[in-house]
Amino acid sequence: MSEKKQQEETRSGRAVRRWLYAGLGALVLVLGGAYLYRIDAVNRLLGTAHEVGEAQQAGERSREAREKFRKTSEKLAASETNVANLAIPTGSDGFFAPPLEDEIPEDDFGESIRRGREIFLNPGANATEFVGNSLACANCHLDAGRRPNSAPMWAAAGMYPTFRGKNQMINTMEDRMNGCFTYSMNGSQSPSGGPPPPGHQIYKDLESYFHWLATGAPNRVDLPGSGYPTPDKPEADYDPARGEKVFEAQCAVCHGDDGQGRQDMNGRYAFPPLWGPDSYNWGAGMHRVNTAAGFIYANMPLGLPYSLSPQDAWDVAAYINSHERPPDPRQTGSIEEGDPGMSVAEAAERFHDHMGYYGREVRGTVIGAGQDAEPADAPSATGTVVPEQ
Repeated sequence: MSEKKQQEETRSGRAVRRWLYAGLGALVLVLGGAYLYRIDAVNRLLGTAHEVGEAQQAGERSREAREKFRKTSEKLAASETNVANLAIPTGSDGFFAPPLEDEIPEDDFGESIRRGREIFLNPGANATEFVGNSLACANCHLDAGRRPNSAPMWAAAGMYPTFRGKNQMINTMEDRMNGCFTYSMNGSQSPSGGPPPPGHQIYKDLESYFHWLATGAPNRVDLPGSGYPTPDKPEADYDPARGEKVFEAQCAVCHGDDGQGRQDMNGRYAFPPLWGPDSYNWGAGMHRVNTAAGFIYANMPLGLPYSLSPQDAWDVAAYINSHERPPDPRQTGSIEEGDPGMSVAEAAERFHDHMGYYGREVRGTVIGAGQDAEPADAPSATGTVVPEQ
């Protein structure tokens, strides 16, 4: 074989090898890219995996837990086995996993659930006649009543009827909702002058929503994540003066320097007022320092749960609740004992024997007389119309 021919064959072999290497390299890049995409490596490098991937995974885990529960339920029902042994659907965090919004059934009951959800998110638009401020149920029961340690509604739904120390009587879920409209929603200063009357469709829709959220949860069981996990009262007690500094550093950016909240371009509160005429009144449970401390400790600042120390949570709760707000509707007089009706002092003795500032002197003034509500207009979030009774 001539030297020239050998050189040509050598070059041809090298070309073939280069093509093979190039092909293998492309295949490696494709497979490697697919793998990196699958494990969400790009988002991890960009720092967005926590925001995107984790939310998707949480939703998938919730669906998986609920699907497992559904299949187990069907299997046990078919075999006539005691369904009390069913596993409770839980997420990766160990808390109960309520169903997702797109799992609401497409039937009449589903319509009631949807109405209840919209009332819960925006009562000012969807229960207008019975709301005397611009707060929403979801301000204190976060993530539409789903979030653990924020008094989630899936934990409350199966606990009623029950005895309540606050009013020393058996309460139904409707009783509790009536109280929320009366005190947290300041219903006495609403267009109707009070909460929805007994048996109103609003109660039925809200209870439908709560019942649906609790799908798979056992009745009469104090589930993990229920209520607000109030930390022990600190040895240094609680102090509004210290709390003011915490508020300025941690809360004012969202709730405003004056605690009156922040509104979006449509006039709807993005962050609710914490005191003053458009906040919860003196009868609401959140005006108790210990209750507010538990909510704040586990949920605030928003998105940063447990970032405040227990001491800071108690102090800032004291600061927030040492301001005037709408009056307790059970108190009809003023601070002066001679006025007709029940005075602040009398109401304090009868209804406010707990950790709070109602009827106490703060910054040189006895608080509790209240400020009349001046609610801002709350544009409708969805246009939901509650059926007529």
